[in-house]
Amino acid sequence: MLVRAAVPADADGIGEVHVRSWQGAYRGLMPQDVLDALSVEQRAEGWRGILGDASRASRTLVAEHEGRIIGWASFGDARDADAVGTGELWGIYAHPDTWSSGVGHALITAVERDLADAGHTVAYLWVLDGNERASGFYERHGWDADGGVKVDERPGLVLHERRHVKVLGRAV
Repeated sequence: MLVRAAVPADADGIGEVHVRSWQGAYRGLMPQDVLDALSVEQRAEGWRGILGDASRASRTLVAEHEGRIIGWASFGDARDADAVGTGELWGIYAHPDTWSSGVGHALITAVERDLADAGHTVAYLWVLDGNERASGFYERHGWDADGGVKVDERPGLVLHERRHVKVLGRAV
């Protein structure tokens, strides 16, 4: 498995992982009609725009195996106004076919290293309330729930999320 910086040509693979991981991870946590309506093509198109925009403040990594994108992570400076100066793991997903195979570990380790190298000593992420699989994964990697909560309102959807925080070590 190779973890590397994403490029615009990875958009289709990232879109596939994005949709399949949401459909697997969020079943029972989001309305099924929302999950069924997700489009790989639309997600890929969005990712083409993100990856092709050099002015974006985020960075995206992909995990690749035998030429196939099997996971991705997006991260950068904190987006929340009350967290200035900290890093944020914006999203991390692995294709459900690869869950528990080390993809997430490889990605989160690379993200933590890159955030620390960028000068962040603390980082946070948001996890969907009820997503115990993800919460357990983050906690095993030293990201602790700190009691922070938020409500993310999207068209036809309201998501309740919990914050996890990690003190980052400096990369050597």
